[in-house]
Amino acid sequence: MILDAATALAGPPPVALAATLLPGDTLVDKAVSVSLYMVGIALLLSLYRLLRGPSVPDRILALDTLYVNTIAALILFGMQLRSVVYFEAALVIAMLGFVGTVMLSKYVLRRDIVE
Repeated sequence: MILDAATALAGPPPVALAATLLPGDTLVDKAVSVSLYMVGIALLLSLYRLLRGPSVPDRILALDTLYVNTIAALILFGMQLRSVVYFEAALVIAMLGFVGTVMLSKYVLRRDIVE
């Protein structure tokens, strides 16, 4: 009985309200768009550090940061387009980025990748 009164006061169900919104009208969509711009700026800054880094370890860190920013951009792009394919691509880039960073670091330390 109390639940019926609360339902009557609440108005239409949230599903009906969500169905009337346009794709770009939600706060999450706007936050994803702003985040994409910010990650794009971060990508450009890490690319600059990769090309102009004063030392090899700085360039390795810039490459690792570039991987992380690319993963963030793909996840945000997948959220914006509501597609799962971008999440899988981000997972592949994360694995390749980790292996690449480890190999480059081993090469810088020992001048030999394979033990």
